[in-house]
Amino acid sequence: MDNRVSHTVLSEFIAQLLVRLDVPEADAEVTAEVLVSADLRGIDSHGVARARRYVQGLRDGVMLARPDISVVHETAVTALLDGGAGLGQVVGVRAMRLAMDKANEVGAGFVAVRNSNHYGIAGYYSMMALEEDSIGISMTNSAPLVVPTFGKDAVLGTNPMSIAVPAGQARPFVLDMATSVVPRGKLEEYERREKPLPDGWAADSRGLPISDVGEVLQNLQDRRGGGILPLGGSGEDHGGHKGYGLALLVDILCGVLPGAGFASRVYLKDEDGSPWPANLGHFFGALSIDAFRPLGQFEDSMEEIVDAMKSSSKAQGQERIFIHGEKEWEATDERKRLGIPLHPKVVDDLRALGEELGVPYPA
Repeated sequence: MDNRVSHTVLSEFIAQLLVRLDVPEADAEVTAEVLVSADLRGIDSHGVARARRYVQGLRDGVMLARPDISVVHETAVTALLDGGAGLGQVVGVRAMRLAMDKANEVGAGFVAVRNSNHYGIAGYYSMMALEEDSIGISMTNSAPLVVPTFGKDAVLGTNPMSIAVPAGQARPFVLDMATSVVPRGKLEEYERREKPLPDGWAADSRGLPISDVGEVLQNLQDRRGGGILPLGGSGEDHGGHKGYGLALLVDILCGVLPGAGFASRVYLKDEDGSPWPANLGHFFGALSIDAFRPLGQFEDSMEEIVDAMKSSSKAQGQERIFIHGEKEWEATDERKRLGIPLHPKVVDDLRALGEELGVPYPA
């Protein structure tokens, strides 16, 4: 049975873990907020269940508690940021703020980032732009877990992307998606719950379909071949080549453009297995709606298109058509009210981290 914990209490606990590892308090709070926001939105695969990943990264020295985050090159509209191997959440918030500042000045801002780390959910950063009635864009590359169409080895990341758009009186449109069928965290959820994978999620070491989640994760860990499939699944019949193309696009904008790692050139290790800095890349954008047309007119049109979707005829047996992000907004409302449900294995790991770092886990 899952345990429910207040989001404010959980965020404070995560922040204190990071402070014990010399992360400045403000940066620890940002990182904790991003992680807990994933749990609030029901994206449990990218929430506090990932806390040990950051703790271990800080301990190993591949994530720096006090990074030197610097602007390498800048124009009125664009910037290249070096993340200094810092926590991806800290780097991501800094970069997205810079993109938003540029959008406020000239109507649009784009920031590419190199030398960063895992930054949590892409949607957190795109939604930052909603605060200023702008459209937000966020994407990142990641560890090679995805098999390209017609391939059998994982050479691309799950490479998520997110776009957030204000919609007047309607809930904002928030597309937040991996370019693979599922992210790795979803496989880890299935492993925790001892459930077989649905058809079309993953391939074995020969590039053929597999439902054994343990074997998939072990193959990925040992680099024995196989992995997660692109959005659309295997082959081209259901559009797998389109998901593959989107994943590759994200790697180009996040890896090739800023000079970060890409494909199999992220999360490298020494011959003895010691990890190097991840050198992940991100890409952020902000578009001021007023730079295109008056905000009020735009919001009126957004309300109309949202209503057109939701009021259209439902398929047999269906009662509701959702807008992207709507389920997550509703999950947030519920979890703020009732608490965030955490799987017992996640609670055990958080409690163990607390014991290791001298931070009592909230009862």
